[in-house]
Amino acid sequence: MFGILRPCARHSCPRLHRAWRAHLCGLCLTLRDRHGQLARAATNYDGLVLSVLTEAQRPESTTRRVAGPCPLRGFRRAEVISSQSEGARLAAATSLALASGKIRDHAADGDGAAGRRVSGAPLRLVAGSWTAAAGRGAGSIGFDTSVLDSVPERQAELEGTPGLSLLDLTEPTETAVAAAFAHTAVLARAPHNAGALREAGRFFGRIAHLLDAVEDLEEDLARGAYNPLVATGTPLSEARRLCDDALHGLRLAVADLDLEERHLAEALLLDEVRRAIARTFGHRTAPASVSAPNPLLAALAGILTFFTCGLYRPPWSRLRNESWDNRCYADNCDGCCDCANCCRCCGSGHSSGHSSGHSSGGGADSGSGGGSAGDFGGGEMTADGGDFGGGAGGDFGGGDMSADVGADVGADGGCCDSCCCDCDCDCGCGCD
Repeated sequence: MFGILRPCARHSCPRLHRAWRAHLCGLCLTLRDRHGQLARAATNYDGLVLSVLTEAQRPESTTRRVAGPCPLRGFRRAEVISSQSEGARLAAATSLALASGKIRDHAADGDGAAGRRVSGAPLRLVAGSWTAAAGRGAGSIGFDTSVLDSVPERQAELEGTPGLSLLDLTEPTETAVAAAFAHTAVLARAPHNAGALREAGRFFGRIAHLLDAVEDLEEDLARGAYNPLVATGTPLSEARRLCDDALHGLRLAVADLDLEERHLAEALLLDEVRRAIARTFGHRTAPASVSAPNPLLAALAGILTFFTCGLYRPPWSRLRNESWDNRCYADNCDGCCDCANCCRCCGSGHSSGHSSGHSSGGGADSGSGGGSAGDFGGGEMTADGGDFGGGAGGDFGGGDMSADVGADVGADGGCCDSCCCDCDCDCGCGCD
């Protein structure tokens, strides 16, 4: 599983976390049911946002079912999105296309296991089969994956063209993600949302591309590989500014969406993206003296990292010498409950996430500012420089955290007078 959107299980609202898990597990099971067991390896944290957006626009279009026990859920059953749901099918097809493109990109760069002529042949065959499977799956719901499949080739062409700006290089990713986001409006029968979704996808794709370039910068420099920041002479400060500008645009686009259920979509696209930016530009990298492992060792280390919940970290991991609570996935969260996004205040002087009015008992009280909403989660699970199964320099689990917690302040300097909460947690912010 890879991506930047991973809410924290420990301190997020239980209801929102269950909703996120329903989409994550639903995506994994949709990949299994429609494309085989191996396809579950393509489960993508960012891809599941397509399922979330589809349901957010028209909740009745999404069906759920009870899934059997799973080791990753502690052998507990859970309610998950059905593999019949069109949003889950779009997320599955997109995840396969993204995973296939990542493998082909590694192969083209001669990077990791996929770049090896002999041992990388099975991975390249898997990439080809996933590309075909993604096309079939997306075609059944009216989406053309050619815009996703063409990204590696278009990217290679742009990288070979001198004089381009950094945003010129992010354009293929922006276009592909924008098309996928916009198609959720088609599936949800909400064509009026297509424009704002396309804009949101464009900004989300830009941020994802820039964060990937920043994460890979030191490794690319060490290997002499292509990196868009180096190729365009862009300093980290400018890359951060571009990410922040894109996040602002993403916020405006999400605000323009007509959604029947906003909480989870906003938590992922706003709070989690902001956290991802803070994590990426604030992270420490592994020492340059530690060489990248061979693919077999990387795969074994990734499995051991995964099954020890991150407590074991290989020598090349940037979290190798961190304390146990920073290494462990389960404990890698902020120390505050992040429930602000699901509390809408009925009292005076508070706005949760954005200025909005809320009516209660016939009287409408409008929110009037206040601090930013608390964040939905912390922690990420990402391959630092490689994919699971042998990407150079990476272990299967990351696990960064950001202590960036929003303060919800009312007009009187404290919390709001009263809240109408649709979460079932004790966040201690006066939501009685």
